[in-house]
Amino acid sequence: MKTHKTKNDLPSNAKSTVIGILNESLASVIDLALITKQAHWNLKGPQFIAVHELLDTFRTQLDNHGDTIAERAVQLGGTALGSLQSVSSTTKLKAYPTDIYKIHDHLDALIERYGDVANMIRKAIDDSDEAGDPTTADIFTAASRDLDKALWFLEAHVQEKS
Repeated sequence: MKTHKTKNDLPSNAKSTVIGILNESLASVIDLALITKQAHWNLKGPQFIAVHELLDTFRTQLDNHGDTIAERAVQLGGTALGSLQSVSSTTKLKAYPTDIYKIHDHLDALIERYGDVANMIRKAIDDSDEAGDPTTADIFTAASRDLDKALWFLEAHVQEKS
């Protein structure tokens, strides 16, 4: 893929590696944001309003992290790949079921996908650092904190005792 000149003095091999990590992560973050909205719109059952509003906060966080991840790819001279086609072909997430409505079913599906992205982003921290880009690792660290917290909130809803 074409890169653009920049005064950023990160070595070109590090830039190339990190741009790839950023775009792979971007695809899954965008997919998770869309999944979050899918659940938000279609929840049915007890605790509806609490979960519905909680998912809106998660969506906002994901959009912010996605924007930061995309902008970092461009700062390094790359192209941010956030189109529907790019996301669809690059995301690492399983397709989200569109035939579920019960809150518990949505929580189970969201927990699986939030866990997958949280783990993926944690790996991206190490991979970016290993490639020689601590700034990108820091961007992923911030995203990791929010994803781990969101996962905790989701899991807390299904861990209650009857």
